Amino acid sequence: QVQVVESGGGLVQTGGSLRLTCAASGNIFRINAMGWYRQAPGKQRELVAHITSSGYTDYADSVKGRFTISRDSAKNTVYLQMNSLKPEDTAVYYCNAVVAVGAYLINDYWGQGTQVTVSS
Repeated sequence: QVQVVESGGGLVQTGGSLRLTCAASGNIFRINAMGWYRQAPGKQRELVAHITSSGYTDYADSVKGRFTISRDSAKNTVYLQMNSLKPEDTAVYYCNAVVAVGAYLINDYWGQGTQVTVSS
């Protein structure tokens, strides 16, 4: 079994910063990719940022230049540094890990989510 745990959400004013952390643990053979998604009330879950095992990163257009995803491979941990936050960034942020649990079996795991609220 694999566990994915997020931390670091909270309440911040417009223009402020937050850093989210996501750690994967358990029966991990290899982590292929990790990413951050968010879901605002009444909206679909959307990709925020994504990083692969080779270090390739991808961002939603709405966060480019403001958010930075990084990783510590030794700790199976990924971070999301969020700067210049806007009220429209308010959402529950979920961490996703694409994990090889064996040589040929790859599963998708999700964290429980962490609330980010940006006040105007």
